[in-house]
Amino acid sequence: MEQVRSRGSALKIALALTCAVLVVELVGGLISHSLALLSDAGHVLTDVFALGLAWFAVAQSNRPADARRSYGYHRVSILAALVNSVTLIVIVLAIGYEAVRRLAHPEPVQGGVVIVAALIGIAINAFVAFGLRGHSRSLNMRAALMHVVGDIGASVGVVVAGLVILLTGWLYIDPLLSLGIAVLIAFGAWRIVRETVNLLMEGTPREIDLAALSREITSTELVTSMHDLHVWALSSDEMALSCHVVVGECPLRDAEHVVRDLEGRLCGKFAIGHTTIQVESCHPCGEIHHGAGDHNHPHEHAVFVSSEVGAPPLAAGSSARRR
Repeated sequence: MEQVRSRGSALKIALALTCAVLVVELVGGLISHSLALLSDAGHVLTDVFALGLAWFAVAQSNRPADARRSYGYHRVSILAALVNSVTLIVIVLAIGYEAVRRLAHPEPVQGGVVIVAALIGIAINAFVAFGLRGHSRSLNMRAALMHVVGDIGASVGVVVAGLVILLTGWLYIDPLLSLGIAVLIAFGAWRIVRETVNLLMEGTPREIDLAALSREITSTELVTSMHDLHVWALSSDEMALSCHVVVGECPLRDAEHVVRDLEGRLCGKFAIGHTTIQVESCHPCGEIHHGAGDHNHPHEHAVFVSSEVGAPPLAAGSSARRR
């Protein structure tokens, strides 16, 4: 819990400072008439969205589940991501239109103001990146850090454009660089759309190697086989897994130890925090042909494993998620 609060504080500071960069570059772009600087402000706006979503995900992870939201409120961030991507597409279209207009009719640009504003942005973003670096083990925080580092690169390009204008007076560098930044924003928007669609389709998270995960499960002691494996994302920073594992005849306590061991290793190696593992022994359903995602037959009876030889059968596990 202390680590979650620390991440939330780091993201709030980063969000506030990035908003300051946005204001500086927006004002600087209006004063200098630089489309490149205004485009970089648009790129910074993508960072504001990204950091806001990251902070929102951390804040929502503290919100307890209830009867209406049994998994909690992690997926609220998907709605924000959709709004984010639509906004970015509008920004890209606006930048592209203005860049084409300025290529046809170049406008004077104050290179000195462009350089100063971009350098301020680089300094603040470097401080933000340094603050986020200590939390890079979290996928959510790592994504936020990558957004900030990308903005530093775009700001460096704006400084170069300002120097070219000051030294040569070549005004075409401003709209040309703007188009380059628009491509960066479009790429970021596409990644957001793709990730959002994958979340809605409950696709396997891109950072999960399904083959390696399967090997991890089947290499567990007492596990003879595994099927009905599903891995999906609850949000950009929360993953869940369900599967059936077949074990040899063993007491219930040994089957429970297998489950606990798997939960710990799946969390430690693959960052999967929600696991539902159904243990099967006497009557495995694995004889039914299915792959990783086409196991749909209903279970009318629970799976049982005896806790002692000759003792009445006891329930070993049940799946909480039907696919």
